[in-house]
Amino acid sequence: MKALLKNLICMLLLMFLVNLQSEAVAAEFFTINGVVKDSHSKKKLEYATVTIPGSTITTVSNADGEFSLKVKVSSTATEIEISHVGYLSSRIPIDRSEETKTYYLNPNAYLLKEVVVRPGFARSIVDQAVSKIETNYSQSNNMFTCFYRETVQKGKRYIQVSEAILNLYKEPYSKGIDRDRVRIYKGRKLISQNLKDTLAVKLMGGPYMAVLLDIVKNKDILLDKEMLSAYDYTMEESVNLNNRPQYVISFRPAVVLPYALYYGKYYIDEQTLTFTRIEFSLDLSDRDKAINQILIRKPAGLHFKPSEVSFVINYKQQNGVSYMNYMRTLSQFKCDWKKRLFSSKYSIVSEVVATERDDSPKEYIPYKESFKYDQLFEDKVSNFTDENFWGDYNIIAPTESLLDGLNKLKKQYK
Repeated sequence: MKALLKNLICMLLLMFLVNLQSEAVAAEFFTINGVVKDSHSKKKLEYATVTIPGSTITTVSNADGEFSLKVKVSSTATEIEISHVGYLSSRIPIDRSEETKTYYLNPNAYLLKEVVVRPGFARSIVDQAVSKIETNYSQSNNMFTCFYRETVQKGKRYIQVSEAILNLYKEPYSKGIDRDRVRIYKGRKLISQNLKDTLAVKLMGGPYMAVLLDIVKNKDILLDKEMLSAYDYTMEESVNLNNRPQYVISFRPAVVLPYALYYGKYYIDEQTLTFTRIEFSLDLSDRDKAINQILIRKPAGLHFKPSEVSFVINYKQQNGVSYMNYMRTLSQFKCDWKKRLFSSKYSIVSEVVATERDDSPKEYIPYKESFKYDQLFEDKVSNFTDENFWGDYNIIAPTESLLDGLNKLKKQYK
């Protein structure tokens, strides 16, 4: 009886200590919750950048314009800064109440100064921006803390959600991506238990997109000499980004090569000639070329028909130096098996946001610990269990539709 009583007291003490520890962790940070909207149309602004000025703490708003930003209680920060393409950036006093507030941005299209847009002018701007990469981007080793999310939808229904905190190691932009590596620090997943929902294809990417899609560093995709000559360039209407005027230059394939090319837009800072944003999509006019470019494997007998493969990369400047900030990929396709009447529509969205940065890392990521481009992300993480899984890490706030999808997936595990 005494032994039982002693064990019970120890258990209660342990529970008390665990609760105290949880409360202590919760007390270490507060959360700024908000929705970003256009001040005129009241439209919600997706993928706006939210940061603490003068720090490396960053997140982005989700597809519903919502964001949450965790800040240490001990922080002396007094403002957040919100920016979006085509809008004036805004600095707003920090509200520690944790209530969800609405933050408005003012649209501001920037008219390019009067210049004679002669033939070749757009290509010349791109060439100059490429020549200034080593000047405009980090020339030191950096270790980023990133949040990654990958969702798979079949029709409008979520069949897979995977998330992770990543460590991303990058060498100077004067070097290639050979020694840039990404590692999964912690992660979780939910996958539909319905066998009919099994996705039988593997697309290139996953967390490795944080390395592969850094277009400014990985010039082979769009910005080396051969690739630059493969496109036609056109000046578009200029815009503001981070309260700075931007050249907007669209590009389209000008030649036919043995592999698929891209079309899209470059946003280039007018003053520094820094690439601040790149939007591009895979040219699907030759479907076989496009499939070979993105598909790693599929089972025999499965027809894979892509309808859209698009990418967005944002770079954020701090103290005159630009760093990778946010990436998003979207792949939409149909899959059908031979002799089956109907095909299934799938949509895969991957996002990675650099939430913090260490510009004097004491370590790099060994190759054996790194995530490789041909690996399956869901094989590297465990199932959803802990509701407080992320602790004080910043993440991309889930949308309402994603939360609904997560709840439906969780019910399959009960």
